[in-house]
Amino acid sequence: MRAKRLLVVIDEMEVGGSQRQVAHLLSSLDRSRWQPELVYFRERSFLIDTLEQAGVPVHHVPKRRRIDPGFFLALRGVLGTGRYDIIHAFSLTAEFWTLLALALMRRPPPLVGSIRGLYSHESKGFWRLKRWVMSRSAAMISNSAAGAEVAAQLSGHERGSIDVIGNGVVLPEPMPRHHQRALRAQIGVPADRLLALFVGRLVEQKNVACLLDAIAALPAASRPWLALAGDGPLRDALTAQAHALGISTQVVCLGERNDATSLMQTADFLILPSYHEGLSNALLEAMAAGCPVIASAVGGSVELVQHERTGLLFPADDRAALAQCIARLVRDPVLRKRLSAHARSRAERQYSTTALVAATQSVYERCITGCPPAHPGNDTIAPVPPQARKSSHA
Repeated sequence: MRAKRLLVVIDEMEVGGSQRQVAHLLSSLDRSRWQPELVYFRERSFLIDTLEQAGVPVHHVPKRRRIDPGFFLALRGVLGTGRYDIIHAFSLTAEFWTLLALALMRRPPPLVGSIRGLYSHESKGFWRLKRWVMSRSAAMISNSAAGAEVAAQLSGHERGSIDVIGNGVVLPEPMPRHHQRALRAQIGVPADRLLALFVGRLVEQKNVACLLDAIAALPAASRPWLALAGDGPLRDALTAQAHALGISTQVVCLGERNDATSLMQTADFLILPSYHEGLSNALLEAMAAGCPVIASAVGGSVELVQHERTGLLFPADDRAALAQCIARLVRDPVLRKRLSAHARSRAERQYSTTALVAATQSVYERCITGCPPAHPGNDTIAPVPPQARKSSHA
């Protein structure tokens, strides 16, 4: 039996959660069954190098304007000559343009769409387009139960028509203590201070401003050093805020990094204060690395983090509650160790790359053979808890 040809389409390949999952998926597929390829439109990163080193063909189809006829013709050319058995789009832009190009084909392959967040703050125009995409897709895959539930409610589609496949993560090997010490020294962390870490884009959604306020609210002697790993449009504003709060000497902006796992293994805990989240790769990778986590109780974060067992949760945008969580971890090494052990165990048990690949391949095969969609109860992660349902519409 010949290997099926799979094309994944995504607009940007900058370092982000969806992009990391694309790299995990395409690098780990069974090559005796699948021939994977990637098309992306903008923002090359080291993840493209990783895929090319893994032998995955990559097509860059530049999109320079919102309406770009040259881009559309080039994308249509890739889709038309590839003879793909199935296409998986990982963003609304990718879904929209791929569906338009497929409409020009005599026998288009099935398209699998994606739900990579809650989208609860998106416009009516976004949801009109997303409904159109969902109605023309052979399957929709959400990386969180919260995201699937919101999408079903706002699109009018049956919840059972959306597959939920949690993100996959690779459990890293333990990092030698001398490597941890060297990395902390490189960042500039004093020997007598703990290291708190944020990993992600410096954008409004992540609410890093709340984190800076919470750090500043702690007594100076017990504040952890804070490292921000990531870049984005709010970098200058956050730097100015740290200076205004008088904590600029204890906050370091590292920019975009390709060693996030090493940073997580070096940090004493990770903080994700987002206004809203789907299923956060930063949280999941920190749990797999044995790094205790603090997260706002929103969306998919409540599916990942079991409060007081695999991490600490706080109400979104509650600076006082976040400061209390940080203070607890700073003063209680036993709690940090316990949260670390339970979090790593949960990541290994429920969010392995093997589970991601197996579940996604199953959806692909179902679409190619024309089998009916999955029904509620076939999700590969636990159903969304009640508190996540409330926060997803905040």
